[in-house]
Amino acid sequence: MAFDHAKTATYRLAQAAKAQRTRSGAHLSALGLHPGQEVVLKALARTDGMTMSELAAELGVQPPTVTKMVTRLAAYGFLVRQTSDTDGRLARVFLTDPGRALIADIDKTWKRLEKEALSGFDDKDRKRLRRLLRKMEKNLLAANGSGSNGKNSQIDDDDDDAEDATA
Repeated sequence: MAFDHAKTATYRLAQAAKAQRTRSGAHLSALGLHPGQEVVLKALARTDGMTMSELAAELGVQPPTVTKMVTRLAAYGFLVRQTSDTDGRLARVFLTDPGRALIADIDKTWKRLEKEALSGFDDKDRKRLRRLLRKMEKNLLAANGSGSNGKNSQIDDDDDDAEDATA
């Protein structure tokens, strides 16, 4: 009998990721954002003034991807690029007041999405799923030879004690 890829965990993960991206797109569009743009804003909310390289590493994406996202978000007025005072070759990225004002709405959107995605899961199942997904991520990063991939590699098994995002 032929191998049924549709019964694999990785296929289900890919399908869930597609559904999550579609649903998050619906929520984020109300904020004037596209999926992926909110993580740029959240990264800058944590560490404003990152260089493009630092931002790419933080997000685990290639520099041209960050350049495109920053250009679009700057056109919307949510952030600005400024040449470094100490090194004219470096551009630092900063949130604007409108960008900063979006952070609370982004958080609400992610909480709503988390609640929708995990409807019917009890706390034990939520924690187990997070733990299993972190383990899968570690495995895939290691297999890819990128044990260190910016913020994404800082997977902490103690995150299960964090506040439940659906609260």
